[in-house]
Amino acid sequence: MSEPKPSKQQAISEVIRARLKANKVRFHANDNIAAHIEPGELDGLVDEVSEKVQALLESLVIDTENDHNTRNTSRRVAKMYVNEVFNGRYVAPPALTDFPNISRLNELMIIGPITVRSACSHHLCPIMGRIWIGVLPDQDSALVGLSKYARLTEWVMSRPQIQEEAVVELANMLEQKLKPAGLAVVMEADHFRNSLLLARLCFTHDDWPWFDHLGGVPSGAEFLNTK
Repeated sequence: MSEPKPSKQQAISEVIRARLKANKVRFHANDNIAAHIEPGELDGLVDEVSEKVQALLESLVIDTENDHNTRNTSRRVAKMYVNEVFNGRYVAPPALTDFPNISRLNELMIIGPITVRSACSHHLCPIMGRIWIGVLPDQDSALVGLSKYARLTEWVMSRPQIQEEAVVELANMLEQKLKPAGLAVVMEADHFRNSLLLARLCFTHDDWPWFDHLGGVPSGAEFLNTK
């Protein structure tokens, strides 16, 4: 199937959307579409979003011509969303080089807190918080450097979504990459004045809870209180 070609009047978002539809790729708010964006198109997307934000400000009856505080707001907002807050939609996932568990580590490793920011897909309101990741490896598990957890977390969170789905996606990606004996992801965030605590526990053993089988390592309940 041939790729859609942009016309002189066609907006970059229309070109990308047509490309996604032609390839039958979903593009919900929390989906990553980096594989279907060509080099240079993000710059064009910033230009397009800037024009739309300017129209929004005008519809809100804000005099951006004479108000020095909002004179370049549309451009700043467009760059913020495309290059920062929603960047996890438009760029490829970070490389996660893994290495074998040669030392046969089998104790619970807790990584965090990792500071995160996101935006609610319902109202695009900011979400600010922290994430803790607990990994229980076994001899067949893969290991990654500590900094990689933060990079992957930032990539997943930098898109509009709801917190429950973000935690599940992060947990699933880590489980697929590491193949741990057990995994826990905990998120504590403030969403427009509301504090919440979300936990996702992934178990690959039939035992409940798997933390109980670790001598001298915190139980599942204690893990949730390590923050």
